[in-house]
Amino acid sequence: MMDRMREGASSIWVKIVLGLIILSFVFAGVGGYLAGSGQQVAAKVDSHEITQREFDMAYQNERNRMQSQLGESFSSLMGDPAYVQQFKRSVLDRMVNDLLIEQRANELGLRISDKQIQNTILAMPEFQRDGVFDNEHYNALLRRAGLTPDMFAESMRTDMLRQQFLAAIQGSDFALANELTALTKLEQQQREIRTLSLDIATFTQNATVTDEEAKAFYEQNPALYTRPEQVKVSYVELSGDTLKTTLDVSDADVKAYYDDNMSKFGSAEQRQVSHILVEGKSDEAKAKADALLAQLNGGADFAELAKTSSDDTFSGKEGGKLDWFERGVMDPAFEEAAFTLNKGQISGVVASDFGYHIIKLDDVKPSKVKPFADVRDDILAELREQRAAEAFYDQQTALAETAFEVHDTLKDAAEAVNGTVQTTDFISEADAPELLKTPAVLQALMSSTVRDNGENSEVIEVGPEHVVVVRIDDSRPEMVLPFDEVSATVKQQLAIQKGEAQAQAKADEIVTALRAGNTDILETEGVSFSAPETIARVGSDRMIAQEAFSMAKPDADKTVYGMTRDAAGNVMIIALDNVIDANVSDVAANSQLAMQLEQMYAQQDVMATLQVLRDTAEVSYPVEEDETAN
Repeated sequence: MMDRMREGASSIWVKIVLGLIILSFVFAGVGGYLAGSGQQVAAKVDSHEITQREFDMAYQNERNRMQSQLGESFSSLMGDPAYVQQFKRSVLDRMVNDLLIEQRANELGLRISDKQIQNTILAMPEFQRDGVFDNEHYNALLRRAGLTPDMFAESMRTDMLRQQFLAAIQGSDFALANELTALTKLEQQQREIRTLSLDIATFTQNATVTDEEAKAFYEQNPALYTRPEQVKVSYVELSGDTLKTTLDVSDADVKAYYDDNMSKFGSAEQRQVSHILVEGKSDEAKAKADALLAQLNGGADFAELAKTSSDDTFSGKEGGKLDWFERGVMDPAFEEAAFTLNKGQISGVVASDFGYHIIKLDDVKPSKVKPFADVRDDILAELREQRAAEAFYDQQTALAETAFEVHDTLKDAAEAVNGTVQTTDFISEADAPELLKTPAVLQALMSSTVRDNGENSEVIEVGPEHVVVVRIDDSRPEMVLPFDEVSATVKQQLAIQKGEAQAQAKADEIVTALRAGNTDILETEGVSFSAPETIARVGSDRMIAQEAFSMAKPDADKTVYGMTRDAAGNVMIIALDNVIDANVSDVAANSQLAMQLEQMYAQQDVMATLQVLRDTAEVSYPVEEDETAN
């Protein structure tokens, strides 16, 4: 059985660290410890269930991770119900995939030993200090996350089992040396081409469009000339970021905060202790601890006794010595005893959640407070942050109440928060200001309260400490614009269509003639190819390079012709005169290219395996199915 790596400690950012340590822990692992009977089932894989609670945990963790990465842009995305649904489904699908992999690994008889788990934990940099595993730091992170070492170890076992299965698939892929050499030759191959461009703008300019053609095109394509429903919007915006720049904080306020919170601006008192642990809470464990204390009282050396008798084998190797810690870190009973000792003093037997301890105080680091001048700017920023938050929520309440009470104008609401009423001209969803494109705002503008009754909206959250109230001042319905207003646009669009068609027809004519060996058509049409150029597979014009490298290799001196569009949309005729093969050395099977190819093959194999596992399992989503039925 693994040695228990335990001793209470804490860290405020532990959940972030643990999320980075083991992603699968989010999606499974600890769920078995938390799930109870009678819960809703989010997904079912054969007879195995993913409970709604497990899904909620995974969803919230992934949402927090995305929020920390993308900030307010993610908040805007989450305002779109369709995106939220898609995001939730992606999290649930990942949980299903993890379960399918775990089931298959178990069916194959794959196993992870206790020793493998222990070695993995010992090697994790998140649990190390100065490159060495730190038992106190390890337990601090787990305690803060509300986990026991056994719970974390089992989550590791599940994750490592899945990784073992995936590694077996991925490790079976390889690339042969001749395959790599051939691929390198293809990548480095060059092609000698000439190009002939038929300028769309020239054909468009020469295209003739009659009034009758334009009117007919207009009548056949009314959607192209339909103005969407439009509204004029008034709105009052309230932002916490704006408040931070306008709030005044005096030097007296800053100094008073410093005086009242000195503990925040320095290091707290720290203590270093050694301990001897007897695991368990039985009478036998207590008796053993009492016997060890008696030996110490009789003159036994603490460090030597810890090495031979402590159940905490990690600290025992160091004579029981633990890292420095401050209040709020250790097990409460352990901590209370440690902070009542004088230097060199040994405690009595102390009971904790992990068993019985005997504690010796080795050293003390007194607390130190930074000078006011060193922390003044930090305090000022913190006070602005605090007061802006308080002011924001006060003003948000005032904005909501006033906009509701005086619902036929935003003037009073703006005055209540010392703001201004901003207005737009007629806008649609496509050309609205970014603030008004937020899904929640668009939904409010379409509501009967705002749209039909002409009232102010409720306060709409568009981001963290960022809200808006909107109203519609005027509206005009969707309509097909009169032909006289859009005739110039119609004629231009029709001219472009004609120009493109004529250019394509001319290109088809020229290419057909050239393939038949008739090069005189170039002189007839007054066009010519460019000078020859040699291009690589990744050329300056992607479309030309893509077409040139898809064309057949010319036989002898016979040119091959093809056609594409360049980046500007012009029709390009390509003459492929020669293919230049690269002279490359044999590529080793352990090269970077081999690794890239193997990774690509491995990814394809994993995706194919997952698809097979899904096809052969009964996968259902009961909660989604119930929502759809209702």
